[in-house]
Amino acid sequence: MTDTPIRLLLADDHPVVRAGLRAVLETEPGLVVMAEAATAEDAVTRAAEGDIDVVLMDLQFGKGMGGAEATAQITARPGAPRVLIVTTYDSDTLPAIEAGATGYLLKDAPPEELAAAVRTAATGRTTLAPTVADRLMNRLRAPGTALTRRETEVLALVADGLSNQAIGDRLHLTEGTVKSHLARIYVKLDVDSRTAAVATATDLGLIRR
Repeated sequence: MTDTPIRLLLADDHPVVRAGLRAVLETEPGLVVMAEAATAEDAVTRAAEGDIDVVLMDLQFGKGMGGAEATAQITARPGAPRVLIVTTYDSDTLPAIEAGATGYLLKDAPPEELAAAVRTAATGRTTLAPTVADRLMNRLRAPGTALTRRETEVLALVADGLSNQAIGDRLHLTEGTVKSHLARIYVKLDVDSRTAAVATATDLGLIRR
């Protein structure tokens, strides 16, 4: 083991959360908070400066870019820092991980778990909150629940409260085609109503609410 500290960037739009993370992490040996970012855009810019090892990234920012998109931009660069998602949400798991996040923790994780996750992320290994790991395992065990892009679009509009006619208008489909998509969605998710389809797809991380 070297004595080189792990250099951190805290990206969260809530000053209180950043202060809390800083307070926890700066008491840990070998961890140094180099900078904070209040927007995802700032996080992308700051992470590119070359002196950050791990970015602690929230998923939800008030406006502008989201955490998953910022993660994708940060991790796309050569020699990029690792990104550890630290959020209150456990339903947006897949987009963040697909974007290149090394780990995913919830904000209610105990301090020692947070510090351990940072150290794990710095080595390039993965840390997942238990609820997140369970959800991912469920997705892997049931690949038949994977929706096509069009089915996901239809279901997202159902979640927004649109009627079949309105969904058809939005996606330039006939109402009959929308019903066909819904029928296939019901079979894949093993549900029998619009409400159940939305709830199940949200639980599985297939759509975001």
